[in-house]
Amino acid sequence: MPVTMDRDDVVELLEPFRRELTAYCYRMLGSAFEAEDAVQETLVRAWSKFDGFEGRAALRTWLYRIATNVCLDMAPAAQRRARPMDLSAPCPATAPDLAQLEERIWIGPIPDERVLCGDPAEVAVGRETIRLAFVSALQKLPARQRAVLILREVLAWSAAETAELLETSAASVNSALQRARATLADGGGVPDSDTFKPLDETQRALLARYVSAFEAFDIEALKSLLHEDAVLNMPPYQMWVRGVVELGEWWLGAGCGCRGSRMVPVEANGTPAFAQYRPAEDGNGWTPWGITLLEITDGRISTMTNHMDTERLFPLWGLPMRLTADTAGS
Repeated sequence: MPVTMDRDDVVELLEPFRRELTAYCYRMLGSAFEAEDAVQETLVRAWSKFDGFEGRAALRTWLYRIATNVCLDMAPAAQRRARPMDLSAPCPATAPDLAQLEERIWIGPIPDERVLCGDPAEVAVGRETIRLAFVSALQKLPARQRAVLILREVLAWSAAETAELLETSAASVNSALQRARATLADGGGVPDSDTFKPLDETQRALLARYVSAFEAFDIEALKSLLHEDAVLNMPPYQMWVRGVVELGEWWLGAGCGCRGSRMVPVEANGTPAFAQYRPAEDGNGWTPWGITLLEITDGRISTMTNHMDTERLFPLWGLPMRLTADTAGS
């Protein structure tokens, strides 16, 4: 590879790596916005240092080394992101703790189109490894162990390739991987869920029933779609609710403001997802309330996560900040 190139040619050479680097940085950092910042910094560093890149390593390895260093700088141990279920016990639906924590505390969602690429088999694997539960489990690891586990078990890099990237030995990589696996196992591992198959008729029928029941605010119909121990959580609120009975009480109580909502399908974290709009306070259509991600287990909905940072999340998906009767399809 030549050591000098036209700057525009360098940009063209680096840009195809953006999506896979975003997926890597998202798994490392747990935030779509931090991941995009990390990738931008990675590409800027690569662009500025490209004249010194002499092809001693593969370009992809070089970029991942830069991205890893950026993420390690951005991911101090005191700032690991989590889900409400990682931080506290469930609360009673009739007495919810509505305290809010800062955005930096929470695992955030990310659009599939920002992180999934490749052939159908690669996309299927990618879906499993950007699930909120998986990304949350990764955050329990020290940052270097997190990088090792992602590189070895998600991206299928060899111990030698990973050691080269991290500038360490293969033995150190294998030791870090063993410690990472043990930490995840001690924490209960990653909760299982059904693989999301967008073209699967059974899953599509379940999601259609969910949307119909939610928009009609038919609580009994909603409850019939849920696991007995289904979970609802709503970052930035630290509260979460578990169990069909509790969820029914939640929707009839503190959650009754969702009556009259409209649900717009989106693609997020490799799972079924919807943008929820609630009736506008001024009576003119519907305004954003949250991005809701669903996990399905054994054919029923097991987790509902509603991310409520609407001012940043809805533009990330290119969603309108108001629905009217025409745009909602009513």
